[in-house]
Amino acid sequence: MARLIAFYLPQYHPIPENDRWWGTGFTEWTNTGKARPLFPGHYQPHVPADLGYYDLRVPETRVAQAVMARDTGIEAFCYYHYWFAGKRILERPLNEVVRSGEPDYPFCLCWANQTWTGIWHGSPNKILIEQTYPGEADYRAHFRELLPLFRDNRYLKVDGKPLFVVYRPGDIPDPLGFTRFWQQLARESGLPGLHLVATIHGRRTWDFRRHGFDAAVMQYLPPLRSAGYVSWRSPFRKLRHLYQERTGKPTVYRYGDVMLDMLPDAGGDAALYPCLIPNWDNTPRSGKNGLVLHDSSPELFRIQLRRALDLTARVPDDQAVVFIKSWNEWAEGNYLEPDLRFGKAYLDVIREEIYS
Repeated sequence: MARLIAFYLPQYHPIPENDRWWGTGFTEWTNTGKARPLFPGHYQPHVPADLGYYDLRVPETRVAQAVMARDTGIEAFCYYHYWFAGKRILERPLNEVVRSGEPDYPFCLCWANQTWTGIWHGSPNKILIEQTYPGEADYRAHFRELLPLFRDNRYLKVDGKPLFVVYRPGDIPDPLGFTRFWQQLARESGLPGLHLVATIHGRRTWDFRRHGFDAAVMQYLPPLRSAGYVSWRSPFRKLRHLYQERTGKPTVYRYGDVMLDMLPDAGGDAALYPCLIPNWDNTPRSGKNGLVLHDSSPELFRIQLRRALDLTARVPDDQAVVFIKSWNEWAEGNYLEPDLRFGKAYLDVIREEIYS
């Protein structure tokens, strides 16, 4: 059976940095709630249903999310983790999960090693907090900070090793030096090693094994000229860009045209993990500079999910990993949690396909 892991955004509680940058009380809900339609038939705003506009400082919310995910057939949450040369941000929800022991639900981490800028708010040259790589001492401090999490009995493992994702592995000055050093630290700490996963954006060739990674997850969205997702020379097939020549509109593709091109090719490398993208619309963050996968729906997502399950059907169960982006990125229109339009339909699709 495939091991479904959903990326999890912890930006649903106020922090001093966001208060300073965007105004008091800012969370992901701030942008989500103010979204408006930008073209005919544009589904906005997205309004949460069963869980409401939650605050991740509330333990009952975290438990309810875990129960919902487990009942659906999702094995674990992969929390986005932020480390800026010794400074952590948005760490409170996971710290409380580890400290309290609740919810009793598997988790792992994705180091979102990216400089925060104001790009989605019209200020691309404004650096909010810079991602730097001071060297070995910082790598050691980072590992020591996470060691209690790696030792938690809920931490997700592949081949007995804690799974750790790096979002932008190519940004690390010496990726092989980093991976070798962390593997050494893991063994010295009594772990059998780490299962290190590189994120590959698009179909660009990046030899993850040569840089010491055990696997890679392919996160691929259609090209977006203004936001620098990938090159505009798109390898996507059957693209129909609905508003390419019109000004004042976001970049729009029909979800049904691109949903299968976001997955690895059949018969490819089993260590290249599929990443499902059930929906996407980041116009709440970026307005006319955003990207919309128009007319996404649970039934179209079912087709994408079935393809991913087919890709992993012959892979040993422990290594049959499929990521989902994401559990709760509401301001990017990228989530599985229930909303007023579809209710629990996305979760029902997963349950039906996993347990059928």
